[in-house]
Amino acid sequence: MSPANYQAVLFDLDGTLLDTAPDFTTSINLILTRHQRPTLAENDIRAIITHGSAGLLSHAFNCSEGDPGFETLRAEFLDIYFENLAQNTCLFPGLAQLLDALGQRDIPWGIVTNKPRRFTDAILEGLALQPAPQSVVCPDDVKHNKPHAEPVLLACEQVGIAPQHTVFIGDHLRDIESGRNAGTATIAAAFGYIDDEERPQDWGADYLVDDSRQLYELLIA
Repeated sequence: MSPANYQAVLFDLDGTLLDTAPDFTTSINLILTRHQRPTLAENDIRAIITHGSAGLLSHAFNCSEGDPGFETLRAEFLDIYFENLAQNTCLFPGLAQLLDALGQRDIPWGIVTNKPRRFTDAILEGLALQPAPQSVVCPDDVKHNKPHAEPVLLACEQVGIAPQHTVFIGDHLRDIESGRNAGTATIAAAFGYIDDEERPQDWGADYLVDDSRQLYELLIA
C-alpha cells in the first residue's frame, strides 16, 4: 500500500519535523562562552543532537554522563536552551506545505518525541503550527520511550486511527523500530540528524527519503 493511502501521519520532532539545530547551537555556544571555552559551528553539533543533552554536553565539554558536576552542567544547559528554543527553529523545507495538505484532506497528524514536554510544548507554542497536531506524545506521557511501541500506540489512539493505517516518520533507528513495533508503516528521514556511523538504509524502514520535500510527494502526490 502506498503511504499516500494511510489515514494518519506521525512525526518525530527534532531532525524530522523541525530543524532545531540552530537553537541548540546557540544554547551550546552560550554555555561554552559562560565557561570560557571555544564555541562550536552548527555543523559540528548537528549530528549529535540525536543523542540529546547528554550527547551534546559530552561532545562540547569532553566529559561523560556520570562525571562529577555533569548533572549541574546539564541543568544549566537546559535552562539556557529553554530560553532560546523557538528563536530560529523551523519546519524543514516542504513540511509546511505537507501539513497544509493534510489539513485540507482532514488527515490527522501528530508528534511522537523523546523530548520532554517542558521543551516540546514551548517550541510548539512558539511556532503555532497550523493545522495543529492532534497528538503530541512525550516521555512524560508513557512508561517506555521509543523504540518501544507504547508512544506510537498512544499517538494512534489519540488521533483515532489504527496503527496499520498510520505512517510514522523519523530520523533515527529508534523511530523506525518504534513504528515497526507498533505496527505502523515507517519512513526514514535521512535528511535529519544522522550520526556519521548510522546508515538509514539499513534501518528496515518501508520508505527512505533524502530530502524533506520528498515527503509531500510520497504522502500526498
